[in-house]
Amino acid sequence: MRIFDAHCDVLYKMWSDPSIDFYSDNKLHTDYVSLKKAASTNIQCFAIYIPPRIHESLRFQAALEMINIFYDKILTFPDIRLITTKNDALNLQDNEVGAILTLEGCEAIGSDLIRLKTLFRLGVRSVGLTWNEANAAADGILEERGAGLTSFGKKVVKLNNQCHVWTDVSHLSEKAFWDVIELSDYPIASHSNAKTITNHRRNLTDAQILSLIKKDGVIGITFVPEFLKESGEATIGDILKHIDHICSLGGYRHIGFGSDFDGIDTTPAQLTNYSKYPLLINELLKRYPEHIVKGFLYNHFLNRIPF
Repeated sequence: MRIFDAHCDVLYKMWSDPSIDFYSDNKLHTDYVSLKKAASTNIQCFAIYIPPRIHESLRFQAALEMINIFYDKILTFPDIRLITTKNDALNLQDNEVGAILTLEGCEAIGSDLIRLKTLFRLGVRSVGLTWNEANAAADGILEERGAGLTSFGKKVVKLNNQCHVWTDVSHLSEKAFWDVIELSDYPIASHSNAKTITNHRRNLTDAQILSLIKKDGVIGITFVPEFLKESGEATIGDILKHIDHICSLGGYRHIGFGSDFDGIDTTPAQLTNYSKYPLLINELLKRYPEHIVKGFLYNHFLNRIPF
């Protein structure tokens, strides 16, 4: 089986702690060894996440530093390939890893589209407009005001369309979500679950899920425990409940995975790091035909690469 994981926070973790070794490190959920153990071929999205504690004048510099880590400490492995086009992804050979840069929130660019274009030139192929708070582009899901896209945010979405880049709705306020659905040609939710199953503000309502299905987007089921289950230890069974629910809405062709490994302190039981993905795969194969499982794991995100 091949795996396409739409979200991890390895770059932030390695930026925060320069001693971390991407080859193999127990401080990481996703490292080179675990990627190679989990699947014959992987595509992993590496998020650029700028924490709120970083002063706004230093945020773009922090993004560049994370990109430098990506090129100097991840792409240096001979069988890890930079993915900037769909052809790059389609041409991955067995036992190779494809790596895609993504932006988790526009905090890094302030209100400057030139900075965003620069990130595209450096390889970024998916843009989340916010993390949880408000910025120059939109309100995040924790912003009490709950406003939608700003005029600048609309320009970001239009530039994403023009450059054939995904617009990621995870973390957005509901109003901003609907603004993106109206404007975006290539919307995805890189790491969100179903609110009907777990009533967490970061999860998606049925109406939101249906709108992503209608726009031919993909929803990356995430392993964040509190998004999987309201209380108690989350398990692989809880992941399956979210998948089952989206399938019940007619969305089985629109399900993928966005683990949020290295962006979470605790994981579901058994899924302690990326190398444990086969445990999830085995449970999926008990419930769904193999071709559908391959879609969840890899093909649904692959097939909708717009770049």
